[in-house]
Amino acid sequence: MGPQEQILVAALLAGLVAIAVTVAIEKFGGLIGGILGTIPTTIVPAAAFMWLAEPTDTAFQSAMGIVPVGMLLNAIFLWLWRVAPPHVPDWTFGKRLATITVINLSVWFTGAAIAVTLFSEQVSMTVGLTALLIGIILGLWITLEHQHAPRGHNKVGPLTLAMRGIAASTAIGLAVWLSQLGSPFVAGMASVFPAIFLTSMVALWIAQGEDVPSGAVGPMMLGAMSVSFYALLATYTLPEFGVVLGSAITWFASIAVISVPASFWLRLRANRRIEAENPAP
Repeated sequence: MGPQEQILVAALLAGLVAIAVTVAIEKFGGLIGGILGTIPTTIVPAAAFMWLAEPTDTAFQSAMGIVPVGMLLNAIFLWLWRVAPPHVPDWTFGKRLATITVINLSVWFTGAAIAVTLFSEQVSMTVGLTALLIGIILGLWITLEHQHAPRGHNKVGPLTLAMRGIAASTAIGLAVWLSQLGSPFVAGMASVFPAIFLTSMVALWIAQGEDVPSGAVGPMMLGAMSVSFYALLATYTLPEFGVVLGSAITWFASIAVISVPASFWLRLRANRRIEAENPAP
């Protein structure tokens, strides 16, 4: 597969995933949809094509090592979608949504600029593992208090679905292209730009109102750590087992280690909230 085909395939998969994420949240609610929407997806082709473009341990580890740092920024980005709205004046819907979006993106870009400055040469696996652990702790803390996570009730049109996919496709396609140019570090950051989270939050706000995306924040923050785990494990499995088998092993391991326990945790918190609200006679 040539370089252009790699970019096209990775971008197409990313676009389909972006659509699937918001559909899952709208159909299943924020708790289940948030977990389903954050299992490793776009990172799979991104990691595979980065390895194919630059099959050296040092370059690949640098690209994958920065992914957990980026996902930690993404978790904070998601958290802001719950924290920022109450502090924004009750303007018109469009103005309020635009303001919240600008605030949240500004925080992400500031964090990304700091990360690039601090780790401009190479990112060790220790940095990546530390970011993963911080992300898990943050996700558990945010979900300690169960947040109502309703399903969407409004039908979403094909144009909105298409726009969700285009944004994610652009980000992932750019990441693969950068890796082909010999910029694995920047490619790693580009691969975790919150294109899917951004399009998901904005699209859900527009289509379903504020409650649906707000309820999905906690589950998405915790579930997104499976992507960080995937990136770190891929630095071993892809060189050791090859792109196809290595990707499959890493994908299943990420779900087993992060996504499944996160789902049980969220269910536990939801059940305890129900028991507290409806005590036994």
